[in-house]
Amino acid sequence: MLIAAAVCPCPPLLVPEVAAGAAPELDGLRAACSEAVRALAAARPDCLIVVGPADRAGRGKHAQGAAGSFRGFGVELDVRLAAPTAEGTSGGGDAAGRGLSPELPPSPPTLPTSLAVGAWLLEHAGWDPAVPVEGLGVGEPLAAERCIEVGRELAGRAERVALLVMGDGTACRTLKAPGYLDERAAPFDAEVARALAAADTGALAALDEELAYELKAAGRAPMQVLAGAGEGARLKGELRYDEAPYGVGYFVASWLS
Repeated sequence: MLIAAAVCPCPPLLVPEVAAGAAPELDGLRAACSEAVRALAAARPDCLIVVGPADRAGRGKHAQGAAGSFRGFGVELDVRLAAPTAEGTSGGGDAAGRGLSPELPPSPPTLPTSLAVGAWLLEHAGWDPAVPVEGLGVGEPLAAERCIEVGRELAGRAERVALLVMGDGTACRTLKAPGYLDERAAPFDAEVARALAAADTGALAALDEELAYELKAAGRAPMQVLAGAGEGARLKGELRYDEAPYGVGYFVASWLS
């Protein structure tokens, strides 16, 4: 049963090393994400599943300790999905700064970017690696009905399941946005924000797939996985962040009992 969820955006710029000189611009977003992840930990789940959009190569399950990398963005930074460190925690020390645990040999990165960002968030929030973690890369074209089915399956994994849902809103909020300005983007994002704030699974399930695609809303499928997982859980929502820096809708939300 789903007992807690957090929703965070997944731009690589969330990682300060990638953002470089622009890093301070997203300090508020990083702080909101850290608070949301810590709230997940405080819910004491039996397991955590990190769900995010992925291209074909990154779709499917990713085991705890799976490697990810930001080298494709020009920085020598690697991460692992909630891998244990020598001290038995996922944060702190030089190893955490590099993003690789000292006792684990290097391995080819397999995490899609969204899950690599999720792994970075877990590490820097001090996630306890004793809590089992799994990643799930979801194809952006996945139909809403299938997303909801997947969510239900995930919620049935254990008595106390938590989700970290990685996904952005539309990318068409301003003239300089990746998808240019589309007047439909702001109302779409407003409905997503309302649904997240209210933990409204029905509203998330009803998001228009075609419109989401046209507006480059990469988080549509992961959020509809959340909709399926949250059915009947009666969680309370809290919207921690709702802004559109760089013309892309970013949300941070917590669903807790």
